[in-house]
Amino acid sequence: MKVTVVFGSPRKKGNTASLLIPFMDELKSRGAEIDYYDVYERNISGCRACLQCQKDKSRAYCVVEDDMQPVISSVSQSEILVIAAPIYCWGLPGPVKTVLDRFIYAFCKYYGDDPFGPALLKGKKLAFITTCGYPVEKGADICEESLKRTAKHCKLEYAGMLAERQRNLKEAFMNEEKEQHARAFAASLL
Repeated sequence: MKVTVVFGSPRKKGNTASLLIPFMDELKSRGAEIDYYDVYERNISGCRACLQCQKDKSRAYCVVEDDMQPVISSVSQSEILVIAAPIYCWGLPGPVKTVLDRFIYAFCKYYGDDPFGPALLKGKKLAFITTCGYPVEKGADICEESLKRTAKHCKLEYAGMLAERQRNLKEAFMNEEKEQHARAFAASLL
């Protein structure tokens, strides 16, 4: 099974990255192949809404030549897409939102002249890993709802969210309980 992980945190060793390590270890231990993309390290520009991607309904692509091309290719070949990002102002950080905007057009072929075109993500799973400072039910709920709607629109199967909180910077974020949550979430996806 192939999994594409889109990592969207500017902190390479922050909370989201710490949660992602046992998650990916568990996937690998169960035989998953993982493509990992740190979108803060890539040159990915915003969608231009040029609709050129709508001209060929048989494949996912974008005519904008930047670092998005390998991400689109990876997702096309994967069964599971994982978005791993912290919550910023009840939403995804800008670079992750940019990737999702590009995905919508590249994979959903109903924006051009055919409102009934195919959804090329149909049948794939979308999972969300996030961290926040508020209680999860007040910190990640709006963002999760946005991803659920994105999944429905793209005909993805929403596979759930792993969300963990850090109450304050005086205590360490990772602990055995959070590691077990990450491993169990990974196992649930396969």
